[in-house]
Amino acid sequence: MRNLDQHTITDAVLARQAATADPRLKRILDSLVRHLHAFARDVELTEEEWFQGIAFLTRCGHITDDRRQEFILLSDVLGLSMLTVAQNNDKPAGCTEATVFGPFHVEGAPHYDLGADISHGARGIPCLVRGTVRGPDGEPVPHAHIDVWQSDEDGLYDVQHEGLGHAQARGILHSDAEGRYHFRSILAVPYAIPHDGPVGDLLTATGRHPWRPAHLHFLIEAKGYERLITHVFRSDDAYLDSDAVFGVRQSLIADWKPQPDGSYLVEYDFVLNRAPAEGS
Repeated sequence: MRNLDQHTITDAVLARQAATADPRLKRILDSLVRHLHAFARDVELTEEEWFQGIAFLTRCGHITDDRRQEFILLSDVLGLSMLTVAQNNDKPAGCTEATVFGPFHVEGAPHYDLGADISHGARGIPCLVRGTVRGPDGEPVPHAHIDVWQSDEDGLYDVQHEGLGHAQARGILHSDAEGRYHFRSILAVPYAIPHDGPVGDLLTATGRHPWRPAHLHFLIEAKGYERLITHVFRSDDAYLDSDAVFGVRQSLIADWKPQPDGSYLVEYDFVLNRAPAEGS
C-alpha cells in the first residue's frame, strides 16, 4: 500500500472499503469509486481542474440554505434528477407520468377547501384548475391528498420573496368523494431557475438557457396508490422542447383556456398507479 500509482489506486480503494457492512451502500460506493476514477483517467484530469471542481461544489454548498437548494438545481440541469425519476417510476400505460420534484416544495403548506383561492395574494392572472383523481381502472380516488405549488407572474415562488411571511400560490386540498378537485390560483408562466450562482455559471459556460416552461407542481397521495410527483405544463409555452431540467413529458401538457372574463381555465385528470400489495 506504500507504492500505489495511477494504475493500482482504484483497486486499493475498493479493498479498503471491502468491509462495508451494508451491501447496498457497498455496491453504491464501489461503483462510485470505479466511475470517478475512470472519469479522471478518461479526461486526463489535471490538479488545477480538480481544485476548480472542488471550488464549484463548495460554492454550491455556501449558497444553499433553507430557501435555496443549489445541489438539487445541479442535479436537475445535469439530467440526473429526471433520470432517477424515470428509473423509479415505470408505470403502466394510462397512469400519469412522474417528473422532477424541484427545489421549491415546502412542508406544511396551508390547507384549503375545494374551490378556494390558493394564490393568497400572489401576482398573476386568475386561473381555475379542475379535474379528477382516478385509479388505473377508472375508479375515482376519494379524499386524495393534493399538494400544489407554483410561481407567480414574476416567475418567483413565495420562498424566493424576501420577508414575505406567508405562503402564496401553494396549498393542500383533498379530492371529493367522486375523486374531483378544483381550486383557483393564477396563470402559470415560464421562469428562469436561479442562475446567479454556480449552476448559472455552468449553464453559461455550456451555452444553455435557465428557463423552465410554465407549469403547476402536484404531489398526490392516496391510500392504496403510489405517490405521484408531477407537473402540468402549458401547451403554448416556448420552452417545452428545451426545459432546463429536462422535465417535460407530452402526456403532462394541457391547454390553458382563456375565459370571457379574462381569467383562464385548465383541466387535467390524474391517474394514480395502484400500490403493490403489502408483502408482495
